Amino acid sequence: MITWDDFEKIDIRVGTITAADEFPKARKPAYQLTIDFGALGIKRSSAQITVHYTREELVNRQVVADVNFPPKQIGGFISECLVLGVYDDNNDVILLQPAKPVVNGRKIG
Repeated sequence: MITWDDFEKIDIRVGTITAADEFPKARKPAYQLTIDFGALGIKRSSAQITVHYTREELVNRQVVADVNFPPKQIGGFISECLVLGVYDDNNDVILLQPAKPVVNGRKIG
């Protein structure tokens, strides 16, 4: 079990994907995402979401991401946030997103 203080350390925000690029150097199929978090700025992330999403349908989609993990290098790419999703029966990711549009950068609580 974690405490409320532990949960408050996680900074989960809403952002809008502005670009989704192929990521041929990834070990597993993935996209390189560019995400606008409003006042928090632009962050990039690697996401293994190629089964359920095309690059075209990702652009302008709002997503939920943890923005306070340290940057991580993945195949020559620096991932600056962790996009959140739910695993389906095949362990493929379905993205979490707000049910209605919200301002980029809004905190999840």
